[in-house]
Amino acid sequence: MITSISGNLVSATPLTAVIETGGFGYEVHIPVTTAERLPHPGQSTKLHTLAVYREDSQTLYGFTTEEERDFFRLLVEKVTGVGPKMALSVLSKLSLATLKGAIAAGDIALLAKCPGIGKKTAERLVVELRDKLNTAELGTASATRIESGAPAVIENKIRDAVMALTALGYKAADADRSVRQAWLALGPAASTEALIKKALG
Repeated sequence: MITSISGNLVSATPLTAVIETGGFGYEVHIPVTTAERLPHPGQSTKLHTLAVYREDSQTLYGFTTEEERDFFRLLVEKVTGVGPKMALSVLSKLSLATLKGAIAAGDIALLAKCPGIGKKTAERLVVELRDKLNTAELGTASATRIESGAPAVIENKIRDAVMALTALGYKAADADRSVRQAWLALGPAASTEALIKKALG
C-alpha cells in the first residue's frame, strides 16, 4: 500500500498534481483544498496517499494531511454509493473541519450542497459516518495528533469562523472557502477572531 509520496512538484491543477521521485513522475488526484496548499512547481512536497485499484485502472489520491486522507478512505469504504470521484468532490467543496462539523450536527442541507451529493446521500453521510468520526477510525498516527489537541483546536477555530460568517448571511460554501484562505494566509496560530476579520477582508 502506498501511504505517502515525497518528491519535486512538477505541475499541478486544482484536481491533480505530478510529483517526480526516483526517476518516475506520479500523477496524483487531489481535492481543491490540497491544491491550495501545494508549493510552487519545482519545490519539494509530500502528500499522504491512498491507492485505489480497479479492474481497468490504478489511481493515486493525495492529501496534505493524514486526517484528510483517512477521511477520504472513510467516505469511499463506509458510505454506500460514494466512490473516489464523489469523495474528492466533497473534500474539494468543504474543508475537513466543516465536513466533520456538518456530519456531527446532522446538517443535511450543507452536505447536500456539495456537487453530486443529493439529500439522500447527505443523509447517508450522517448516518454512516457520525459514529465513526473518532480517533479509533482515523488510524494510530492521526489519533496521536488528535489527542495532542492541536488539530482539534484548529478545526474548532475554522468551524467557529465559518459559522460566524454564515450567521452574517454568507453561503456556507463561500464562508468555508473564505475562512480556508484566511487560515492559509495567517497560519494555524491565528485566532477565530483573526480568521473572521481576514475572511471578511
